[in-house]
Amino acid sequence: MLPIPTSLRRQFPAPSLTVFVFLQVLDILTTLLGLEMGATESSMFLGRLMKAGPVAALLIAKILAVALVAVALKFKRPRVVVFLNYWLALVVTWNLTIALRQLLLK
Repeated sequence: MLPIPTSLRRQFPAPSLTVFVFLQVLDILTTLLGLEMGATESSMFLGRLMKAGPVAALLIAKILAVALVAVALKFKRPRVVVFLNYWLALVVTWNLTIALRQLLLK
């Protein structure tokens, strides 16, 4: 495998724990908003956890996410944090879309 010339390499974004925490909070808020408006949880994992209650389920999921980030940083894998930030931004956008859809259907 040939190495990629440095002139063609793109700078990978730096991992941001502040963005990660902010997106986690937004995910909790938008999920609770959607549930309050009548939406259902589409994640099978979280759907099963919801039997313990929505707040408890979301807190368990967030604890797992923080543990994943801690492991990634311990093993010097900052790209995992960047990937999770992009993923969470998509999840929050999805939650807002579903909440807006629920609002328009009422």
